[in-house]
Order: sequence, then structure tokens, then C-alpha cells
Amino acid sequence: MKGLMTLVGLLLGVAAGAQEDGALRLMFWNLENFFDYRNDSTSVSDAEFSSRGERHWTRKRFRTKCQAVAKTLLWAAGECGGLPDAVGLAEVENRFVLKRLRDDTILRKLDYRILHFDSPDTRGIDVALLYRSSRLELLQAKACHVYAGDSTILPTRDILLAHFRQGDGRDLAILVNHHPSKYGGSAVSEPRRKRAVERLRFLSDSLQRLGVERVVALGDFNDTPDAPLYQVLEPSLQNLSLPLFERGEGTIRFEGEWELIDQIWVSQALQTARMRILRPPFLLVPDKAYTGEKPFRTYSGPRYIGGVSDHCPVWMDY
Repeated sequence: MKGLMTLVGLLLGVAAGAQEDGALRLMFWNLENFFDYRNDSTSVSDAEFSSRGERHWTRKRFRTKCQAVAKTLLWAAGECGGLPDAVGLAEVENRFVLKRLRDDTILRKLDYRILHFDSPDTRGIDVALLYRSSRLELLQAKACHVYAGDSTILPTRDILLAHFRQGDGRDLAILVNHHPSKYGGSAVSEPRRKRAVERLRFLSDSLQRLGVERVVALGDFNDTPDAPLYQVLEPSLQNLSLPLFERGEGTIRFEGEWELIDQIWVSQALQTARMRILRPPFLLVPDKAYTGEKPFRTYSGPRYIGGVSDHCPVWMDY
């Protein structure tokens, strides 16, 4: 613990220097079923992810995952030159899990604040954002629903919009996404995913019309950067993920191949920003069915194996 405290102190010093030079560091991570271990009957997933549920999601297992997530943030800070100013998260159940992540781990020594809104998602999972109050002044935060063609709210994850002012006086907007999956086939999923992308474009355009030049859209898009439906995002946003995708890099592994579905899009004012995929050694395990490594996930089917997520985190700095 003393070693961790020393590391936190060093990272805070690095972060203070980053604040002076106006650096911006952002991270996104899909935490794969980051559920509350309590059965509070507010989520359809409680029958599966709770202490007495089908997967026996206990307090001990939950706390182990919290510690691993916190460790990853510190690893990323050491690897990338400073703590992330904001961390977008996907597949979190509620504010309780975020508070436990922040307050019951080494992150309590830092200055992260929580942004979270309950979404209409049928699985009971949401997106969220942790941000450093010493680095970003929150001006506005809201959940932006995704609508069907008849203007009804789709039962999927909202897009979280957070509008900040940085220490240098410039505004920054972050849009955290977790778009509908391809589950059920293209005939079912394609219209919903198209609606999510169109909603994202509308939000980006609206922010830029209001004078917010620095816009970042990050998240799990549930498709690769070359998908035709993303053309609607251009030129409002530009895809930092595309060069990584073209080099064969990815954030999830399917049948021995890396796929890049966790993406970062930025407005023109941030087009020189850099994106990278983070692969801490403790988040990877050998892929026994194929060659190489794969993300160390929490469950393999119904069996608990003790990992963190089936996604690798992504990072952006500017």
C-alpha cells in the first residue's frame, strides 16, 4: 500500500505539470457487466448478477474487480505520462458501483467525480464518466436519449453529454457512447445503430454551433471504423481509430482476430490528438484456442474466472 501511495503522489505531480502545459488525457473502457452485487430488484439483470444470482456475483468478486479497474487507471497514468482527466465507462449498472470504485480503492486519494444517469436499457447497463475536478470545471451534464423513427425512446444506452471548461479557459465537450449491438441480426440491429449514430451527429453539430470547438465522442460503437453508417459523422467528427484499425489493432478478440469497436472521434480542433489501445499485461491471458493473447474477462460463459473485461481500454492525448 505504501508503494501505491508513493505512486499516486508522483502521478499527481505529473498531472500538475500537465495542467500547466494544457495537456488533455482521456480514457474509455467497457467494463463488461460491472454490476452491483446486491439484488435491489431495479434491474432485470439482478437475477443473474447478484450474490444469490445465477452467476454468484458476490461482494468479494465485485471488490476484486474494483481494485483491478483502479490499478489499470494507475498503470495507464504511469504508461502515458499522467492521470486521465476524464474516464468514460460502459456497462455499469448504477451509481453505487461507481461510488465503490472511487471510494473503496486507491482512487479515493484522487479527485475524480462521478457523472451517471440511469438509462432505459433493458439490461440495466449505462455509460458513465469520471472526471478530475481540479482539471475540468463542469458546466453541464445530461443524458441524451436515442430515438426511434416515431420519436419514441429506444430501450438502449443514452449518450452522456458532459460540457467542461479547462484551466486554459477553453471549452471541451465529451460524448460517452455505447451503441446498440448487432445482436438479433442486421435487420433488427441496423436501424437502431443508425439512430444512435445520427443522434451523435446531431449532438456534435449542436455543440459546435454553440461555439464548443473541442468535441470528443468516445465509446463502444459495436462496429469497426470502416462501417458505412459512420459516414454520417463526417465532417463534423473525425475518426482517430481508423489508422489503428488499418494496422490490424483492436480492443476485443473474436476467433483469434482483434477487432476495433471501441473508438474515439474528435472535432477538427482536436484532429492532431493521438489515440492508442492500452494492453496492461495483467489484463491479458493466453488465447488457448488460437495464438497470441486475449483480454482477461470476468466470466467465461457462466463460469467466473476472475478477470476484468473482454475489452481493452483506449486512450487519447492532446
